[in-house]
Amino acid sequence: VQLVESGGGLGQPGGSLRLSCAASGSIFSIYAMTWYRLAPGKQRELVAHITTDGSTNYGDSVKGRFTISRDNAKNTVYLQMNSLKPEDTAVYYCTVTYSDYNLKRYNYWGQGTQVTVSS
Repeated sequence: VQLVESGGGLGQPGGSLRLSCAASGSIFSIYAMTWYRLAPGKQRELVAHITTDGSTNYGDSVKGRFTISRDNAKNTVYLQMNSLKPEDTAVYYCTVTYSDYNLKRYNYWGQGTQVTVSS
């Protein structure tokens, strides 16, 4: 399985960035995709989570600013980040919960993409 994350980089306070994460490989079915983030000196934090049927939940610090969505046909999840704050600076990791063709369930992590919010 591969997770290809893109869209990270430098954003300005109050600005926007959009992250993408595409899953490929021996995937029979995807159950959920999730974004986490890890900032220096802080614990890993749930950013946003979406299931196959579109149910979502968000970390408290991003509610109302970030939106997660997915394209099931492309096995891709997106994270639209608006009203960026310096404290959003972190490495953002995409994860996928899926089953393979033997119907065995896995959780797989991407390599992470750096998001830096600074003027």
